[in-house]
Amino acid sequence: MALSKANIALLFTTRIVRMFAYGFLSVILALYLTSLGLSEAETGLLFTFTLVGDAGISLWITTSADQVGRRRMLVLSALLMVLASGVFLLTRNLPIMILAAIIGVISPSGNEIGPFLSIEQAALSQLLPSERRTQVFAWYNLVGSFATATGALCSGWLAQGLQSTGYSALESYRFVLAGYASGGLVLAGLFLGLSGVVEARPADSPLPSPRTLGLHRSWRVVLRLSALFSLDAFAGGLVVQSMVAYWFHVRFGVPTGLLGSIFFGANLLAGISALLASRLARRFGLINTMVFTHIPSNLLLCLVPLMPTLTLAITVLLMRFSISQMDVPTRQSYTMAVVAPDERSAASGVTSIARSVGGALSPALSGLLMTNPILLSAPFLLSGGLKIVYDLLLYRSFKSLKPPEESKSGL
Repeated sequence: MALSKANIALLFTTRIVRMFAYGFLSVILALYLTSLGLSEAETGLLFTFTLVGDAGISLWITTSADQVGRRRMLVLSALLMVLASGVFLLTRNLPIMILAAIIGVISPSGNEIGPFLSIEQAALSQLLPSERRTQVFAWYNLVGSFATATGALCSGWLAQGLQSTGYSALESYRFVLAGYASGGLVLAGLFLGLSGVVEARPADSPLPSPRTLGLHRSWRVVLRLSALFSLDAFAGGLVVQSMVAYWFHVRFGVPTGLLGSIFFGANLLAGISALLASRLARRFGLINTMVFTHIPSNLLLCLVPLMPTLTLAITVLLMRFSISQMDVPTRQSYTMAVVAPDERSAASGVTSIARSVGGALSPALSGLLMTNPILLSAPFLLSGGLKIVYDLLLYRSFKSLKPPEESKSGL
């Protein structure tokens, strides 16, 4: 039991370090790339290749982790963070940067990316009783959101502080990118500290039934979930945090320090909303919580670009973030609940990859839209509308498929 607690604490620590690094990078990444001379369209294209590469790398790592070793694959993933950021620091050649983005792990959104989440979720589900899963996932997302918020705050003010002391904007952004690479090295060291209890149990893996990508009896459910999650991720990819920061910078001339503060507050509120989700889920069920908190969040997203002043735009954005993440721990917990225990790593990996593929297609579209001043705000409206479509389809498809704990309680 003590060993399980120690590994849970370590997995929470790696979540904090990783999400701090993602938030640290996301505020300045689009600004850094445009400072290198890339256009908005090229920046969006690079983000798309980043997410496409994430899907491929994650598919290989998550479907191999239970056989090769979860700890080994987590260490490899952390080193891929160092690889991608190192190349971004050393060159401004777009094809080379695209190659590094495909192979490496780099987050343009401030959100989770790469194979980390799928492997960590499988390990946590193995270490936890089912009745505590949603609550622990909520805390797991809460600490991640707080870490992302802190990273965004530190990044924005670090860049602005360096610029005020005489560094150019590009040089200040390089310091942030170097910090992201350092975060990858710290992660690799932490993952080495995990013990064998996080590895897949022999009884969970070998089954005589045929498998596709590690799935057997639940593959139809996972396929349907993956298709819907891909739509949601496509919509979300239109408004990745780096592009939203860029929009605020272009629309209202917001400096990097204030951008960091905006996303610090936004991610704090997002984290709190994730924690509240576990209470709502216990009362109303996982699917109901996912859908009926997500729809108003997406309506608020559509309203952000319609606000005439910076103060109103920030206010609506923060209102949106205050309820935006309630679907995240509930979605993760629902996926773990409706598949067999020995399918959890694969199910989490496949659904996460579906999200990566969906999200990979949209930043390039967002970048193209933002090159036209008339369409600068279009990504917000398109994203919110598509997310509402996702919510309605999810409710229609899965309202009758209850997790075991809800079937027992009569929810």
